[in-house]
Amino acid sequence: MTHRIRRFRIADREAMLGFADALPDHDLLFLGRDLKHPRVIAAWLGAIAEEWIDSLVAEDDGAIIGSAALVRDPLGWSAHVGEVRLLVSAQRRGQGLGRDLLEAILRIAAERGLAKLTAAMTPDQTGAIALFESLGFRGEALLKDQVRDRAGQPHDLVILSYDLSRSAAQHRAYGFDS
Repeated sequence: MTHRIRRFRIADREAMLGFADALPDHDLLFLGRDLKHPRVIAAWLGAIAEEWIDSLVAEDDGAIIGSAALVRDPLGWSAHVGEVRLLVSAQRRGQGLGRDLLEAILRIAAERGLAKLTAAMTPDQTGAIALFESLGFRGEALLKDQVRDRAGQPHDLVILSYDLSRSAAQHRAYGFDS
């Protein structure tokens, strides 16, 4: 299986809606907004234009099969922190696509000069948690009953974090940045 990773663009609006519509609702709980609504995609594209979000898509044969975003608030008190959002088609999980997208987002975060990253997901998303932890993210919080699904059922959220400044210092100490 092959894929190509590139920036998310305005021309991808309909393809992103199709990708989101094919995802299980449970996969979208951590986003805060329902990605299946066209207005949410429009707001996402607006935030990209304002440079508050860096967003990537993975595609195979013209179809979106994964997405990653780095969300930040450059005007807020936590301008040094970025939130990572990662979605992979159910059919493409376990094939390295999520890792490729997450590694690309880590590079963008370093280019943006961020010091810390966070990621949120439900505790039952064990594959996603394992992926993030394999790249250095660590558990930071568990928020009980933080989100509700379409049926109104509450779900917990796990917050993972990654210290980019510590990682960069370790890479320099081992001579990886020379």
